[in-house]
Formats: sequence, structure tokens, C-alpha cells
Amino acid sequence: MHTPSHPAPAHPRKPAIFDLAVIGGGPAGTCAAITAARAGARVLLFERGRLPRQRVCGEFVSAESLVLLAGLLASSAPALLRDALRIPQARLFFDGHSVRAPIDPPAASIARFDLDFTLWQAAQQAGVSTRVETTIESVTGSGPFTLRTEAEELHASAVINASGRWSNLTPAGSDPLPDQKEKWLGLKAHFSEPSPHPSVDLYFFEGGYCGVQPVELAGSREGRVNACAMVRSHIARSLPEVFALHADLSVRARKWQPLMEPVSTSPLIFREPEPVENGVLMVGDAAAFVDPFIGDGISLALRSGALAAKCLMPFFASEISLAEAATQYERAYRNRLLPVIRNSSQLRRLLRLPRPLRKSVGHLLETAPALSRWLVRMTR
Repeated sequence: MHTPSHPAPAHPRKPAIFDLAVIGGGPAGTCAAITAARAGARVLLFERGRLPRQRVCGEFVSAESLVLLAGLLASSAPALLRDALRIPQARLFFDGHSVRAPIDPPAASIARFDLDFTLWQAAQQAGVSTRVETTIESVTGSGPFTLRTEAEELHASAVINASGRWSNLTPAGSDPLPDQKEKWLGLKAHFSEPSPHPSVDLYFFEGGYCGVQPVELAGSREGRVNACAMVRSHIARSLPEVFALHADLSVRARKWQPLMEPVSTSPLIFREPEPVENGVLMVGDAAAFVDPFIGDGISLALRSGALAAKCLMPFFASEISLAEAATQYERAYRNRLLPVIRNSSQLRRLLRLPRPLRKSVGHLLETAPALSRWLVRMTR
């Protein structure tokens, strides 16, 4: 009697192992992904949100990172850099003082709405596999690593965490610095302003500050400024409340018309830099949140992302272990990037001096332009 044959039982497909998984689609994450993919690595890039979208950011891109950014974008979006507004001057307003300092070479003003999306597209063009609206719920292992989302399990030989200053992947025990006892929040919106001054203007007040600079979205030229504030939550919780805290800024803001819904983020937490956590390389704000008023956050994000990817290249080529690659990254991070972060912390402490001392510092900066230029250079 003929017995009907049965198909052989299906074996579950073995999950693919990527060389590198990058968590976070901001400048740090996309820079790392592009750098690794162009060197031949098989890269998977995750972003938990949607793109493009507005983010709380000063949108100031220092000259030190423009060459790196141009290389990342290559020929994919030359207009983004070519048409970006240039910022040749910083103006500081505090305690009745107005301090001006040249930014030489000039920085660029690029909206994060455009920057993040363009870098994401460049990553795709470099051969990076991308996932949006995907949250990594856990990372386990020590190489290879297992990454779990709500829907699947993935594997990678190395992991770069670019998920930001605070996420579900933030290591337990990552406490704020001892001198940070109050909650800080970030606020941002774009406003119309006819013929804005080509400078980054920083308005300092008790409990925070607000940065204002001209910015344009791709294809628009309507006279737009980005107002981005960092403020203690008990001092202000909205941009109008922030504007009212500084007399000059309040007068300036009366002429503005909103061009977008404000966005906010909290908590803003300063911690000791941690370039490596459990074998995972940390980049951008995930490694260290730099005080936004120094205007080097995007630059540090790009530089740390590129540095992490480059340190992993010998590991992907089986020349060194993952632990050795992580050690090399941590050493390079502390030598090249940590000085900027430490300098920003020192400047932040300067702003907490008693008002009479701050006024003396302001007078010195007004009368000694060389000192103002030095302060700008020390945060680069």
C-alpha cells in the first residue's frame, strides 16, 4: 500500500550575523554606520522614531566637522553644505554685557530636520541595512551580541550605541554629576525673523540660557531663526516663559512668528563620559552629554561615530579582538574628545558664579577680545 510522502520538516532559518549593529539614527549613529559600511562591514542601523523629524538641537555645525560631514555625504547631497548659512560670529548676552567673538573659520547652520534625513539616505546609499520605528529592547552577550526588538532577534559581532543621552539602554547606575541636583529640560522652535543677524546669539539668565541663530530648511528662504533653550524646569517650561527671562531676548522675540510646533526633551543629565559599556562602544550623547551652549554637540557626535567605526575595522579584519578594539576606542576618545567635554563643564561652572563675579568676567571679556577668541577655541 502506497504511503503518502510527507515533506521534510522545515528548519528555522539561522539568523544572519551582522558585523555591526548601530542603535540610533542621529549624526553619531549614521556617521558610524556609513564609515563602517564603506570599509566593507555589513551594518544594520536602527532608529526608534520616524524620519525626518524635528529634534531639540542648536543646529550649529562647527567648522571642525564640516570636512567630515562632506565626506559622509559625498555626492549624495552637495547642496546641503553648499547652501548652508555660515555663522562667522558668536554674541553672548549676560548680566548687562554684550560680548562678541569671531568664529574662524565660520560654522554652518543646518537644520536637524534636513541633516538627519540626509545622513540616513547616505547610509542607505552606502549599503547599510536600515530599520525605522524600531526599538531595541535589550542587548545581551559580549560578542557576538543578541539584539531583541518587539518582533525579532538579531545578532551582530559588534554594537555601537548612539541612542542618545537617556534611553532604555542607558546603563543602570548612570547617575548625574554630583553638582546637578535640579531637573533641566530642552526646548526648541523655529520662528520667522526678517534679516536675522549672521551669528549665534546666546542669552544667559538665572537658571539657563537660550541660543538663537539663523537657519533654513532645504528649499526655503523665508528668514528663519532657531531658538533653542536649556532651562531648569522650575524656572520655565515653555519658550515664551524662557524669552521673558532675558530683557533683550524678550524684545527681540516680540517680532517673531512661529514656523513650527515647539519640541522639548528632558531630562538633560550630565554624567561622567563612558566611551565603552559592557563591550558596547558608546558614541554621541550616549557616551557624554556636552553642554549645548558650546555649539559642538553635532561635531562631537560625528567625530565619535567615525572614531568608533574606525577602531572596529581591525576587529572586523580579524586582526585584533573586540576587547582590544574597545580599548583603542576608549583611549582615543579620552585623548581627542574628552578635553572638549571637560572644557565645557568648566565654562558651565563659570556661569554659576555669583552675579558680581560674573559681571567682572563679562567686563573682562568685553575689554579683551583675545580672551573671547580663546574661550571659543577651547571648546573646539
